[in-house]
Amino acid sequence: MANIAFIGLGNMGGPMAANLVKAGHKLVAFDLVAASRNQAESDGATIADSAVASVKGADVVITMLPAGKHVLSVWDEVISSMGKGALIIDCSTIDVESAKQAHALAAKHGIASVDAPVSGGTGGARGATLTFMCGGEDKAFAAAKPILEKMGKKIVHCGGAGAGQAAKICNNMILGISMIAVSEAFALAEKLGLSHQALFDVASTSSGQCWSLTSYCPVPGPVPASPANNDYKPGFATALMLKDLTLAQNAAATAGAATPLGKHAQEIYKAFDMAGNGGVDFSGVVRHVRSLAAKG
Repeated sequence: MANIAFIGLGNMGGPMAANLVKAGHKLVAFDLVAASRNQAESDGATIADSAVASVKGADVVITMLPAGKHVLSVWDEVISSMGKGALIIDCSTIDVESAKQAHALAAKHGIASVDAPVSGGTGGARGATLTFMCGGEDKAFAAAKPILEKMGKKIVHCGGAGAGQAAKICNNMILGISMIAVSEAFALAEKLGLSHQALFDVASTSSGQCWSLTSYCPVPGPVPASPANNDYKPGFATALMLKDLTLAQNAAATAGAATPLGKHAQEIYKAFDMAGNGGVDFSGVVRHVRSLAAKG
């Protein structure tokens, strides 16, 4: 079993770290938030006094942090304290350029690195059913895969440095757009006197079928496990969807790609977030869609 350092024990990182402990790995963890450290300790991790202290003697270092600037800051802080032959994996969702800079920083110190953002939300983190989208050299990915398999069900090597982040933001742009489309369909169905269940029964087995409908339906009833049946508690919060859609728009601008629906989805989620719904599950955007009719 590997000696693993885990830095960033929030809503996603905490459960992911706990699954590594359950798998039998020796885990040393660190987070700036005391409550997160306490939870990790109760889950069986050893708590370090600092990020640097956590990586000493680690075979693998995993970071799960809010943004690119945090990842670059932490990697810059800890990499020189990592042992030769160690591996560093970033599971945060950040911009592609920051991911590439992080890989370059690791390479400068002779450390193998992988960017491995996740999909699956807090439920996937708790259940170890996440999808990992990985970028990095073949050898680094091969070393990372058995560790990631303890936290997820599908591990995909997407390409070189930053490719994992590219795949993540493209995937979540699809997700954000499709959730709005499904929400609009249900809002229209309500106006036309069609029940939620009737629309679901038709669309879920017809050409309108998609994950946002069949696994994460934005209205109560048809999919019992969806946040719509739990007052839209996340799940995957609106603020995080807005973050990912913004990353996608920034990447599109840099790459010279046209993503008009992605841009419109970003605008809709920004309005929903600014109305005080940043902590609401992103499928709650159906409420915003309904409100547009009243304003129109």
